[in-house]
Amino acid sequence: MDADQIRSAFLEYMAEQGHTVIPRAPLIPKDDPTTLFTGSGMQPLLPYLLGQDHPDGRRLTDSQTCLRVQDIEEVGDSRHTTFFEMLGCWSLGDYFKDVQIRQFWTFLTERVGLSPERIYVSCFIGDPAHGIPKDTESAGIWTELFTAAGISSDQVELGSEENAALQGTGGARIAFYGKKNWWCRGGTAEDMPVGEPGGPDTEVFYLFPDIEHDPAYGPHCHQNCDCGRFIELGNSVFMEYRRTETGFEPLPRRNVDYGGGLARIAAAAINTGDVFRIGLLWPIVEKLEELSGKRYEDETRAMRVIADHLRGATFLAVDGVRPSNKAQGYVMRRLIRRATRYAFDLGLEENFFPQIVPTISGIYTHHFPEVSEHADSVIDVLSKEEQAFRRTLRKGIKQLKGHRATGVTGAELFVLYDTYGFPVELSTEEARRNGIAVSETWREEFDVHMEAQRARSRA
Repeated sequence: MDADQIRSAFLEYMAEQGHTVIPRAPLIPKDDPTTLFTGSGMQPLLPYLLGQDHPDGRRLTDSQTCLRVQDIEEVGDSRHTTFFEMLGCWSLGDYFKDVQIRQFWTFLTERVGLSPERIYVSCFIGDPAHGIPKDTESAGIWTELFTAAGISSDQVELGSEENAALQGTGGARIAFYGKKNWWCRGGTAEDMPVGEPGGPDTEVFYLFPDIEHDPAYGPHCHQNCDCGRFIELGNSVFMEYRRTETGFEPLPRRNVDYGGGLARIAAAAINTGDVFRIGLLWPIVEKLEELSGKRYEDETRAMRVIADHLRGATFLAVDGVRPSNKAQGYVMRRLIRRATRYAFDLGLEENFFPQIVPTISGIYTHHFPEVSEHADSVIDVLSKEEQAFRRTLRKGIKQLKGHRATGVTGAELFVLYDTYGFPVELSTEEARRNGIAVSETWREEFDVHMEAQRARSRA
């Protein structure tokens, strides 16, 4: 199954299970000032997870476009992207753990056809300090499913990722972690914002046995290891609690929030650990090969960064964002300029965005027709930003390389930003690529110059 077929199969299966298919929310959150972008499928549904009634009922499903730039410098490996689609389903006070875990298993093993032999899971180890018990219920359901498939279902308590890397799983199917299996927008129970919902989750991983464990990530591999041997396909959050000023209280009704990475499930379906080889990204890579005359195998990182960043910038433009030096516009500018910088490495030194956007819109014609409908305006927006940056790109790189012997300070990074249009993160990344030392206090120095410029503007 390709990604388009998997998306359709998921929505059809969830509809069969009584879920209403709802449209994607824009990448810009409508009524959430706490975050720049829609970064998960649950984000637009937060009021309903807190107890408000949804007009479409208590069982919902969608495929939500998301953007997360926290890991932007990880893009270039086999599995990180800034833009992604999250397959989601929600139970708002309806079914709970038993129904959710079984339907997730059925979808992966029967509808997509993934091998049960390569599925591994994790569950929450518990948090005695906050009165939250170990999730033995989820582990028991997984044990039953593995046993029915003729698979041994040994369990292991790992706690932290650091301990997991030192201890290893011993091949156990079910691993118990701490904060890795607690879900809330703050990250951990301790950091959970007052008034927000959260709870334990259970996560599903797919094993790629041909990928060797990289000891750089610790002596032993485990479900949450970052070496690429295990890839997380999705997680089911069991929202049972709301954070209060003094601790936790039960939510008025228990909810399920499931999110599955479409790209990762599609990669597992074609037995590759490289998400850039799926149908949502590979046509962009092929177009880059055609335009540059270079091979993906030789220019892997550059092609991955360009494919991901231009896809993200395209959807931002469709959803009304324009490049600027503030908020969402700044992130969009950074994506476009990073893509332009990597295109420089491929020898693509002319305006090539207009040749990539039609490929992207073609990929999403069926499910997100708004991309094709806005293709002309997207090309116009992205091309203007690309052309503006290209005019100064060579000068900026030359200026940066002039600091090889001395390294760069925050003041010099500000000049690159102010004069050459280099987002400061791109300058620091470029410096490291070229072995140029960056001052340890560059951020503070840069901010001083930035504030002085703002003061001049106000004056």
